[in-house]
Amino acid sequence: MEYYHHSINKMAMFMVILVLAIDVTMVLGQGTRVGFYSSTCPRAESIVQSTVRAHFQSDPTVAPGILRMHFHDCFVLGCDGSILIEGSDAERTAIPNRNLKGFDVIEDAKTQIEAICPGVVSCADILALAARDSVVATRGLTWSVPTGRRDGRVSRAADAGDLPAFFDSVDIQKRKFLTKGLNTQDLVALTGAHTIGTAGCAVIRDRLFNFNSTGGPDPSIDATFLPQLRALCPQNGDASRRVGLDTGSVNNFDTSYFSNLRNGRGVLESDQKLWTDASTQVFVQRFLGIRGLLGLTFGVEFGRSMVKMSNIEVKTGTNGEIRKVCSAIN
Repeated sequence: MEYYHHSINKMAMFMVILVLAIDVTMVLGQGTRVGFYSSTCPRAESIVQSTVRAHFQSDPTVAPGILRMHFHDCFVLGCDGSILIEGSDAERTAIPNRNLKGFDVIEDAKTQIEAICPGVVSCADILALAARDSVVATRGLTWSVPTGRRDGRVSRAADAGDLPAFFDSVDIQKRKFLTKGLNTQDLVALTGAHTIGTAGCAVIRDRLFNFNSTGGPDPSIDATFLPQLRALCPQNGDASRRVGLDTGSVNNFDTSYFSNLRNGRGVLESDQKLWTDASTQVFVQRFLGIRGLLGLTFGVEFGRSMVKMSNIEVKTGTNGEIRKVCSAIN
């Protein structure tokens, strides 16, 4: 009888764990899992990795480009590769997406994978894997990427209107992330991707010369940093000139970005606000702190937040399709 009750208790506990696991899966929108292609296309992940590495060696700017592309893909209609589709009114033609780069890297990996596993690996998964590999290429920590996404069939520029913007307040940023199931820590961690990459002077200049129509600079900019930024982006200079988002460490995936925010050296208005707003500053401080109760290891938490983001509104099972080429629906 004792053994019987013990078995019942174990079974009840198993059912609770199973229900909890299912609940978490539903909340995250997952139908994905690590190693989804381990039997159907075992070389898929290694092909993406080697392709990213090869392109990165000839052009390091593809790493932040691919990372940003994955972010923009997930925030519009979910992580379904819709950002990759070409067309006169497709998602990638929207203003926030016009400077995205790395499309050729994804298409290159897709071509190689199709040659050995036709119709198996989605473009959405290739992009999610390539984003991880781009972080690793810039000396960031790796993480396991759940796969099993399918590709979307819809791509409209109009749907990209609510992407996070460089002028957004922290409250607006938090709202945009929360609608995708991402909390304030995710916001700060994922924005930490700006440790690599650049921005055009067009999105910086008002902050340097006419912040909020005041005729002067944003007062949150460090006084010694302001002349450096103005030299890079003169008032009547080239609006397309690129400026590193993490001064002094633009090609390394590290916590230097957060140090710059603490020192008033954030390049984008929305970035610097992560320090001036108390609700986000606490996470910047924790990413800069020691490991332990008060500290958070940025590379680890970034990977966790990326997994959450990469499961936004994914299409799995019979939803969507597996594109033959990433730039066009079948």
